[in-house]
Amino acid sequence: MTTHEPAPTHEPVTLRIAGREVPVVTATTVVVGTGSAGFCAADRLWELGHDDVVMVADKVNAGSSRNAGSDKQTYYKLTLSGGDGDSVREMAETLYSGGAMDGDNALAEAALSARGFLRLCDLGVPFPQNRYGEFIGYKTDHDPRRRATSVGPYTSRSMVEQLEKKVHRNGTRIFDECRVVEVLTRPAPDGGREVTGLLVLRTDVHVDPADPTASPFLLFRCSNLVYATGGPAGMYATRVFPNGQWGASGAAYRAGVHGKNLTEWQFGLASTKPRWNVSGTYMQVIPRFVSTDADGGDEREFLTEAIPDYGRLMSLVFLKGYQWPFDIRKAVDGSSLVDLLVYRETVLRGRRVFLDFRRNPVRDEFDPSALSPEAYSYLERAGVLFGTPIERLRRMNEPAYQFYLGKNPYVDLEQEMLEVDVCAQHNNGGLLVDAWWHSNVTGFFPVGEAGGAHGVYRPGGAALNSGQVGATRAAQFIAARRGPDVVPPGEGFDDTAAAAVEGAHGLVAAATARAASGVPDNTGDLLRDVGVLMSAKAGPVRSPASVREALEQVTAWLGEYSDLVSADGGSRRAVNRTFLVRDILTTAYVYLHAMVDYVEHGGRSRGSVLYTDPDGSLPHRGYGPDADAELDLPEIFRFRLDGGALDDEVQEASWSPDGGSGEEGATTLRWRPRRPIPEDDDFFENVWREFREHGNVH
Repeated sequence: MTTHEPAPTHEPVTLRIAGREVPVVTATTVVVGTGSAGFCAADRLWELGHDDVVMVADKVNAGSSRNAGSDKQTYYKLTLSGGDGDSVREMAETLYSGGAMDGDNALAEAALSARGFLRLCDLGVPFPQNRYGEFIGYKTDHDPRRRATSVGPYTSRSMVEQLEKKVHRNGTRIFDECRVVEVLTRPAPDGGREVTGLLVLRTDVHVDPADPTASPFLLFRCSNLVYATGGPAGMYATRVFPNGQWGASGAAYRAGVHGKNLTEWQFGLASTKPRWNVSGTYMQVIPRFVSTDADGGDEREFLTEAIPDYGRLMSLVFLKGYQWPFDIRKAVDGSSLVDLLVYRETVLRGRRVFLDFRRNPVRDEFDPSALSPEAYSYLERAGVLFGTPIERLRRMNEPAYQFYLGKNPYVDLEQEMLEVDVCAQHNNGGLLVDAWWHSNVTGFFPVGEAGGAHGVYRPGGAALNSGQVGATRAAQFIAARRGPDVVPPGEGFDDTAAAAVEGAHGLVAAATARAASGVPDNTGDLLRDVGVLMSAKAGPVRSPASVREALEQVTAWLGEYSDLVSADGGSRRAVNRTFLVRDILTTAYVYLHAMVDYVEHGGRSRGSVLYTDPDGSLPHRGYGPDADAELDLPEIFRFRLDGGALDDEVQEASWSPDGGSGEEGATTLRWRPRRPIPEDDDFFENVWREFREHGNVH
């Protein structure tokens, strides 16, 4: 461990900026976000001797790391048990094979996976191991080995709790209740931009709008931002992201940070009240799928409309357990047909869908002899070839039943049905990163789900590993190349800070004045409307026409935002939403441009998205003598598979304030070949010499 001098106090100092009294904190590095990636970055920096660091969060106890999960939340890493062969290179190739992933990111995620995983074990995350110390694994989706492991439904919560304890022991200062408003940058010597600071809104204080000198904002003067703000969950209304997870990618785009693979979202079946992925055992016990009208009447077992064969219906539901994410390749004649049928009920028919664990599907009596051999064998080994779904669930996985008893709202699966939908679950794309998780803006490092390190497909659990690896790589680069002795914070800060403070106060003043004049506060309506629009037009089923329609509406909202938004000046929540909605609209604007560009570039259905194509095919019956016959489904489900045509290309997006008539600015899209997996010289003496002389950060 590095020996530390007494850590800087990082107390705010009040300065007069743009005519306002604004507190300013100075630190070389600011970590934005208190999930597992953010805490990992802060701890790694401290361990590397870089303790001139503070953390910022909108809510420390919110976010996906702490509040999201699934039946068996997975961590993906190099094989650490048994006699099966594995290697860093092979794991990198598995990640790379998902399509549109840069090879240097894949190699780094494979190479550092064991290091990150074992660090978590040492901090107290109880990953299971046998009596000899082997960390036993299992296969997850898109995984040829048994690299996956888990501590149960709250794996990421366990990670973030142990990392948080370590960061508190380090003495790192954390500023809570802060909404990101602007990332501050200045021109860099290389012609690009570089970080000078961060402007946030303090959501836990109220400032009298009539006081001309008071300010609800807080400034950070810094040289580096580690951006661990999570995925841009606020874009979608139908989402499994927990309440309080919004993301802050819009501020990054406004500062000139580029996006990467923004079209690549992951969707899947999840309960909506409470929000939780219904993967694993919830599907493997084969519950009944039921739809109702809006009031809960007119109950129908709708899967039978497209899947009349009893055995096939049950087998496809079973397969959803470990083929959980919606995968367009499995919609042709496989388990993702279930997702499309749920989507038809909820989105196209306006009905509600529930899982009923109290009764068996189709028939009252469970007939396991009709199951596929795979499903039958699994359930036989689990000892549950009997009873009702709830009986099977409680026998196989009692904690999965107990989970819903402890949530708010409370759901007793023995007594009531569980409402579900096809929800946005994870963004595989995000902000641009290089091999050190450094963006195109100097000093800006997106890590965790905020960073676009993944490709089209990824093994289940790869996201948790990617967050730890990206945070570690960013910390290594900062400690070696961007410490206070190299790039001390301060240069260029004053001018950028003044402009940001003035602009933020101007937006608040206009919005609150509008509300004071009698225009109703519309921040909540706008927040809801953009999510509903994105779920309807740019969700798991989208078309060139639908994304263009969504883009037209988002452009209108964003272009007139400063003249549209109305916020109750007496409500901290409304003022907070003024900036939150702008951030979400900016993000949606860039993402929709990326979707339009994708189809114009020849992109077709891939990953977790169906792009409607009138020249395509509908899902097939998939069994019997007419297995290739199309199902009687809406034309919106007609599609053509991408077939890997764009796997070797990466789409990048950038936003500029110039080019629009208002806040919307202009978005530029470009395609480039993805970076291959590096073929470095691995001769020991050469690597050792270079490491001794220069280290490995270059």
